[in-house]
Amino acid sequence: MTSMTDGRRADSARRRERVLKALDVLLRSDQDITVSGLARAARVDRPYLYRHRDLLERVHAAAAAPPEEGRIAAVSRASLRADLTNALERNRRLTVRVRQLEKRLSESLGETAWQESGLGASADIDQLQCRTTLLEQELAGIRGQLDERTEELDAARAANRELTRALNQAR
Repeated sequence: MTSMTDGRRADSARRRERVLKALDVLLRSDQDITVSGLARAARVDRPYLYRHRDLLERVHAAAAAPPEEGRIAAVSRASLRADLTNALERNRRLTVRVRQLEKRLSESLGETAWQESGLGASADIDQLQCRTTLLEQELAGIRGQLDERTEELDAARAANRELTRALNQAR
């Protein structure tokens, strides 16, 4: 088991040396320094660089470093396209975010103006809705009572007519 671990460590050390040598070569040349380019030059896989943060930080620092005096920075068409694509995507995300914030602000200001104008809904709208429901139920009950009494009145009138007719016929 220890021989396997020692072997892995030795392999990792060899890879690290290859990465450092390849980075040194790239720094002396006019080539772009990218993670993919360095991994290719050092014959390591890209995840190796991402697992070793110190190497990755060196790559990023070397890529961001200004060119030495007297040398012109090499800008490739691919790096310019990547920068443009990233800028356009960031612009799109920011535009969407600005629209979301404008909508929220508009809704908030509209609600505030509506309430301050006195036209807005009352704060106790739930109580008013409950009261309306109770009054509607009470009204339905009263209408039922009115219908019963109207029927009783109609029956009393009919009985009164019959009694009056019976009295008139008996005379």
